[in-house]
Amino acid sequence: MTDSLVIIPTYNEKENIEKIIRKVFSLSHAFDILIVDDGSPDGTATIIKNLQVNEFTGRLFIEERTGKLGLGTAYIHGFKWALSREHYQYIFEMDADFSHNPEDLLRLRQACVDGADMSIGSRYIKGVNVVNWPMSRVLMSYFASVYVRFITGINIQDATAGFVCFSREVLKTIPLEKIKFVGYAFQIEMKFTAIKYGFNVVEVPIIFTDRTEGTSKMSTSIFKEAFFGVIQLKLGSIGKRYKRN
Repeated sequence: MTDSLVIIPTYNEKENIEKIIRKVFSLSHAFDILIVDDGSPDGTATIIKNLQVNEFTGRLFIEERTGKLGLGTAYIHGFKWALSREHYQYIFEMDADFSHNPEDLLRLRQACVDGADMSIGSRYIKGVNVVNWPMSRVLMSYFASVYVRFITGINIQDATAGFVCFSREVLKTIPLEKIKFVGYAFQIEMKFTAIKYGFNVVEVPIIFTDRTEGTSKMSTSIFKEAFFGVIQLKLGSIGKRYKRN
């Protein structure tokens, strides 16, 4: 029984899902995987269930939802699933498309073993480490984090990063039912809230590689949510007490 669970949200990831599952299971530390699939019409769930039954029983799990309900709600669903199973001490967010290198799961976990409460796979802690993105998107992502630091005051170089390891205590402390946002703003909100509760959040340098297969889920509405959501986060935190039980 492992102490580590990787949560991977999916929507139409048939090109990537089997490869990412096999790669995670090949690592030197044992990780379980929970896929949260939002009703992928391309058969993603069928691939997962075949692997679950034939090869990875007891290590690979799937939660199926109806329709695209958003990245943030998928992770919240996964977090609650993980917290209901007491042996998971380290709970990860990771994309299905290999933009996050599964090998880096080991480094994120080690950062938490060494004392971090939350470790972030950061594209910007050592320069800009992004492969295959157009310059316009690199600049948008980089300056989004500059904007987040300016508005919120949190010292995180990659505020929108979606490659994260949480210690169990962080997810037990954050009131998950009150997390409002679903896209990039969700990633910012989780980091902001963890820091407000006084948790030790560290960044681990990674190289981010844009997907080579499948389709990006990025949209203008996700960027808008992040832009205005940061202001809402800051205003909502004024006068609020962040007290751990």
